[in-house]
Amino acid sequence: MKKRLRPIELTLAGMFVALMCVGANITSIVPFMVIGGVPITLQTFFAILSGAILGSRLGAITMAVYAFVGLVGAPVFAKFGGGLSHLLSPTFGFILSFILTAYVTGKIIERKRTLPVYISAALVGLVINYVFGTNWMYFAYKFWAAAPDGFTYKLAWMWMIPPLPKDIILSVCAGMMAYRLEHKVLARSQFRNIQRAS
Repeated sequence: MKKRLRPIELTLAGMFVALMCVGANITSIVPFMVIGGVPITLQTFFAILSGAILGSRLGAITMAVYAFVGLVGAPVFAKFGGGLSHLLSPTFGFILSFILTAYVTGKIIERKRTLPVYISAALVGLVINYVFGTNWMYFAYKFWAAAPDGFTYKLAWMWMIPPLPKDIILSVCAGMMAYRLEHKVLARSQFRNIQRAS
C-alpha cells in the first residue's frame, strides 16, 4: 500500500512547482533569450534543488506534477506556454528529464549527505537533463518537427554550449545550498522525521 503525502510534503512540493513556473519564465523580465530552440531558464536549477532537498521520491513526484500542470493547459512552461501541444515540442524532453533529474539527484544524496556528494549529485542531474533533453530535441527535429536548415546532431549539442557554463555554476550552487539547508535546518525538521519514518 502506497503512503499518502503528508501536508508538509504537499506544501513543499507545491512550493517547488511554483518555483519551476517562475524559473521557466525568469527571463520574461528582459528580452527573452533563446539559443537555437532552447530557452534559457532556471528550471534545471530548481529541478536539481528539488531532488536534493525533497529527496528522490518527492522530488520526482513534484517534477511530474509540474509537467502535468503544464500539459493540462496552465501557462507554466517557458514563454508562459502550456497545453498538450507541448508533447510535440522539440524541447519537451527537457521537461520530462526534470523528473529523472530530481529522482537521481535525490537518490545519490540519500546514500551520503556530504558536500562533495551533494555537488556531484547535482552535476549528475545536470548531465541527465542535457543528455535526455538534447537527444529528444534531435529526434524531434528529425522525425516530427520542422528542422532548421543544415540541422545535425552536432548542431543540437552546439546549441547547448551557451547555457552550459550557467547551468554548471547553478548546479554547484544548488548542491551547496541544499547541503547548507540540510545541516542548518532540514536535518532536525519535521519533514526529515517524516521521511525517515516512511
